Amino acid sequence: MAAIGSIRKHSTMLVIVIGAALAAFILGDFAKRRNRRDVNVGVIDGQEITIMDFNKKFETNLDNTKRQRKVTSLSGAEQASVRNQTWNQMVKNIIMGEEFDELGIDVTADELYDMVQGPNPHPLIVQSFTDPNTGKFDRSRVVEYLKNLDNYPPEAKQQWLEFEKYLKEDRMQTKFNALISKGYYVPKALAIEAYKEDNDRASVSFVANKIVNIPDSVVTVTNDDYLAYYDANKEKFKQEATRDLDFVIFKVTPSAKDIDKAKKEIIAIKKEFAETDDVNRFMKVNSDTPYDSSWVGKGKLPVEIDSVMFTKEPGYVSDFWFTDNAYHLARLMDVAMRPDSMKASHILISYKGAYRANPAIARTKEEAQKLADSLLNVIKKRPSKIETLATKYSDDPSAKTNNGDLGWFADGAMVPAFNQACVDTKVGKVTLAETPFGFHIIKVTGKKDKVKKLKVALLTMEVVPSNETYQNVFADASKLASENKTLEQFNKAVKEMHLNKLSQPKINEMTSNIRGYDNVRPIVKWAFNDNTEIGVVSDVFDLEGAYMVAVVTEKRDKGIPALNEIKSLLTRAVLNQKKGEYVAEKMKSYGNDLNQISKNMNLPIEQDNALVFTARNFGSYGREQKAIGTSFGLNKGATSKPIVDRVGVYVIKLNSLTASNAEKAYQKEVQKLEKDIANSVKNDIPYRAVEKATDITDNRIKFF
Repeated sequence: MAAIGSIRKHSTMLVIVIGAALAAFILGDFAKRRNRRDVNVGVIDGQEITIMDFNKKFETNLDNTKRQRKVTSLSGAEQASVRNQTWNQMVKNIIMGEEFDELGIDVTADELYDMVQGPNPHPLIVQSFTDPNTGKFDRSRVVEYLKNLDNYPPEAKQQWLEFEKYLKEDRMQTKFNALISKGYYVPKALAIEAYKEDNDRASVSFVANKIVNIPDSVVTVTNDDYLAYYDANKEKFKQEATRDLDFVIFKVTPSAKDIDKAKKEIIAIKKEFAETDDVNRFMKVNSDTPYDSSWVGKGKLPVEIDSVMFTKEPGYVSDFWFTDNAYHLARLMDVAMRPDSMKASHILISYKGAYRANPAIARTKEEAQKLADSLLNVIKKRPSKIETLATKYSDDPSAKTNNGDLGWFADGAMVPAFNQACVDTKVGKVTLAETPFGFHIIKVTGKKDKVKKLKVALLTMEVVPSNETYQNVFADASKLASENKTLEQFNKAVKEMHLNKLSQPKINEMTSNIRGYDNVRPIVKWAFNDNTEIGVVSDVFDLEGAYMVAVVTEKRDKGIPALNEIKSLLTRAVLNQKKGEYVAEKMKSYGNDLNQISKNMNLPIEQDNALVFTARNFGSYGREQKAIGTSFGLNKGATSKPIVDRVGVYVIKLNSLTASNAEKAYQKEVQKLEKDIANSVKNDIPYRAVEKATDITDNRIKFF
């Protein structure tokens, strides 16, 4: 009470202090927001991509991806993939947009109209508006679709606008590619040289000393040797920014206490499960898996209940069992003798708004039912007409190739209403069924012998970790993170706590998955933060169902690494270079005489009598480019100085050079080179070249 009285006495001062603190917090936050001016995900050749524009495009692509895959959500890894695709798309659009503007490439309104409704429409228009019954492009469907565009939902109109935008971009890219391909000219002299490189044949004799056979001990490598090799080859080691991680994952799994609690719960609901009159609702409330009302044959149920269920009557509830970290119960719902498989033909009459209906279908549901009833009456009188009528009327795209014949299918393989209609209808008879796809006129053409089948409600109660379990696992992870601040301490603690340390080398700024965990972006952002040094142990990261504690063990910045960063990687190459020079000096002491070198160094004289300049192999030593190039640079009868190449050291004598008849055959080389450039354009090589030359700043890691 005394403390409360003291607080009351100083209440005015407390209000002032608290008010000042709040003001400082708000103003400080405001200042931070004002200072954080960078809202750009990237800058492409000076053109900014704001986070707002990027997210708008990403959401559009995300919706399109879900629509194409017919799903309502995407995993973290799938979203990351769409995000990367969005970035690549926006970068390409900016880069190529500048190229198109500079070259004057555009698509006019008349040209776009021609692509959609003209005599030679774009292939995607043809694909989208082909009549599934005839397999032919129907221009009237395009016109009808565009006339009714204002009556479609806003998302449908937006899809069409995006589609038109794609058509324009695709046409401009086609024009650009044509300019590159058609603008490529192969001079006669160049074609002749290219033909000669493929067809002139050299006959050479040579001695070769494999570098791998020379002991490392015969040479001494100095820092100057490393520096010389580094200066000559450093462009080969250009790299993207990467980090190496060591980490421990603490998986959150149900404890013995969690499992025992779930066991008591499954025991408690068994009686209710047996007595309920509304199994479907009971399953929705109590089961982690929905009620599947499909009929199943013997061998299709879990092994724990498969045999016993086929001996029981409807209403029987099994004992519980535990598998896959879950408790299970089963209730026998129904028993029947049903065909194991059936055969049928059908005609689908769909309508606007039906599941997977062709967008060009304009008939209403009422109109579809009227047409289906009419066809049913005709086919009942003459069942054999279903095949010809299916080709003409069916909205099932497969009807144009199978005349509506679905062949044999297992009981339960079709949508429930269709499947049950086939079960209830005798072979040779015709019936009508309505499904989410529309109305089906069905002729049952075959049934296998009936077998005993069951309907079983399988209730699943997953055992999930409790809050207490999460807290205990988090406490273990926190102990590792808080009590160990260096790599040495981290490694020691991992060993003492008997933890499993994992490693992930060379993660990049856009890594979205580590060891199967998708939500790792906070870890990646931490690893690439300028303040994260090598050997510093992280805080605890939440992986949803697991925790991670990590340490950066290596950092590589974008660009050409310093010599000291890659020196260990160069050791073998520098050693081989030195050993090659050592062998070359030894060979020089015997002059340019193959016989003397062969005799004194115990090396055989070898032959390659059909060597071409573009050969993949020099003798049996692989693609030794220096050796091949030297061979074609010699005069007939001349012998080279020792050549240090990738695999060996060579002294080469050119015996003869057989020239090809390039003057008569070079036209084939022209065609080959033109085809090569066309393929390069087709494979986006020109864009890659422009992209490489463009100044691109990628700030995505700041946002995602």
